[in-house]
Amino acid sequence: MSVWALGLNHTTAPLDLRGRFAFALDQIAPTLHSLRSSFGSHRHPQVEAAIISTCNRTEIYCASEHMALDHTVGWLAESGGVAPALLRSHAYTLHDDEAARHAFRVASGLDSMVLGEPQILGQMKDAVRAAETAGALGSTLNQLFQRSFAVAKEVRTATEIGAHSISMAAASVRLASQLFEDLAKTRVLFVGAGEMIDLAATHFAARRPRSIVVANRTLERGEKLATRFGGEAMRLAELPGRLAEFDIVVSCTASTLPLIGLGAVERALKQRKHRPIFMVDLAVPRDIEPEVKKLEDVYLYTVDDLAQVVQQGQASRQAAVAEAEVIIDAGVQSFMHWLAQRGTVPLIRQLNAQADEWRTLELARARKLLAKGEDVETVLEALSRGLTQKMLHGAMAELHAGDSAAREQTAQTLSRLFLRKER
Repeated sequence: MSVWALGLNHTTAPLDLRGRFAFALDQIAPTLHSLRSSFGSHRHPQVEAAIISTCNRTEIYCASEHMALDHTVGWLAESGGVAPALLRSHAYTLHDDEAARHAFRVASGLDSMVLGEPQILGQMKDAVRAAETAGALGSTLNQLFQRSFAVAKEVRTATEIGAHSISMAAASVRLASQLFEDLAKTRVLFVGAGEMIDLAATHFAARRPRSIVVANRTLERGEKLATRFGGEAMRLAELPGRLAEFDIVVSCTASTLPLIGLGAVERALKQRKHRPIFMVDLAVPRDIEPEVKKLEDVYLYTVDDLAQVVQQGQASRQAAVAEAEVIIDAGVQSFMHWLAQRGTVPLIRQLNAQADEWRTLELARARKLLAKGEDVETVLEALSRGLTQKMLHGAMAELHAGDSAAREQTAQTLSRLFLRKER
């Protein structure tokens, strides 16, 4: 059984390219179906697959009897509408122990923009549940991910890898504080109502801004989030007309197209008499058109722009990283040992089936002899002799086959198998 992974993340691919391969959680099932169907049923009859898609990465994990990395690259390139060569130049491909090590590092927060951040673990668990629901998760990938979760828990428990980590939400507040002297005087708009916006709203709410508004496609969900922070909700359609009201805009939705365009921001700035707007676009693909960043009174940050801020303090955690890598190495070795054992399962089943067949034949013969009135000791002797001969027949035949070198190798193997001394 082979395991392989294909991915691109914040260190290998620019934001706009990552946006081409971003999949919302409700897109995972049909996307997995498309991927697995693309392999065909002849060479890859049962390909296991899972897709992890976040603002910082998209990764595909697969398992099958035969590795198919090139096919996976071609499929993903086609799904994103780019040339395979372009995708390869920004992607990483891993297999077997390398793929396992990468999965363990991702789950443990060692491959994140924010070293040690715990959010990726929840995102991986969501991805695994989605793959399982879609019927794409088999025993091999299930083992890989369950072991990655266990390793992540051990890393978080045994090391200080997550100590003092700065999330993108916290980094946003820090940058906003550099622009506005007092965040308590600002009006904040959150676009979206997902996990990232929830986290960002929690951080900003701690600074007690003048007002908090949540704009969401589903008003009910927006109201639920806004109520927690003493804010109000509005429909997404109201956004262009009310944009001028806000000093801070934080957006993270699953929209495939920008929700806040250059024209809308320009109109808002005129209404604000060019008072500055601080904007954070945490979405992949972008929620805010990139041209907005060129406007003189707009301070726009994307997930990639936040990298420098969140990396502060990373040096102090390098000792914890080294400890985490030791735990991960042990986890990789354990998984690869399990994977290697999986390769012998078909042979073990065949051996057990053959032994059962012999046992059934000899028992049937013994019962016939007993029914005829044969002596029990004689029947047991015949039973044991029959089983012994069947078990040794193949080995004896091999000892007399082939050249001298082959016979010598067979003799050594049989000695290890049959002449072991009981301890």
